[in-house]
Amino acid sequence: MRILLVEDEAGLAGPLVALLRRERYEVEWADNTAQAQKLVDELEPDLIALDVMLPEGDDAGFRLAEQLRQGGYGGAILFLTARDTVEDRVLGLDIGGDDYLVKPFSLEEFLARVRALLRRGGTTRQTVLERGPLRIEFASRKVYWNQRLVSLSDKEFALLERLALYPERVFGVDELLEKIFPNTESGHRILRVYVHRLREKLGENVIATLPGGYVLGV
Repeated sequence: MRILLVEDEAGLAGPLVALLRRERYEVEWADNTAQAQKLVDELEPDLIALDVMLPEGDDAGFRLAEQLRQGGYGGAILFLTARDTVEDRVLGLDIGGDDYLVKPFSLEEFLARVRALLRRGGTTRQTVLERGPLRIEFASRKVYWNQRLVSLSDKEFALLERLALYPERVFGVDELLEKIFPNTESGHRILRVYVHRLREKLGENVIATLPGGYVLGV
């Protein structure tokens, strides 16, 4: 699952990013609305944890959420803010927020809210995929093959997840490298290695190779 954190306080953002990554979520961080919008387009996040008061204004997070909803974003939005009036909560939910967490909050509560929203699922993401012997529970990041739980590394899961969320789409090699291995210097070789690992763990037909790239094979 992919999460975008939009928070201009580095002292809060750092622990939140570290926490989410320890839970094996794919996380990006933005500290302003322009960067956040760019990352929404690139990352296609399942959830956005969004501060309301950003450098662009005290209600910049509300405006960004409203713009994203109007633009068709269907993932979950969790507001993070010190603004705790009933009016602010109602406004946040009315413009498209799914939950509202008032600062200061505990890391445990933040993580619980994230898990709950991801279990609920957004309009653009499914929570479970079952195709033949393959079952993926996206929120818990569990993968089963022939009803047997299979342990995958973070990158192995990220590759499988990308293919599984769009099971009829053929992904080009360059696109997969950009999304999953953005900083590698190994080129196409690293992708072939991970495809081979997934086939070893889940069966040769889990990923199909086509002239245009790779597609979920089951």
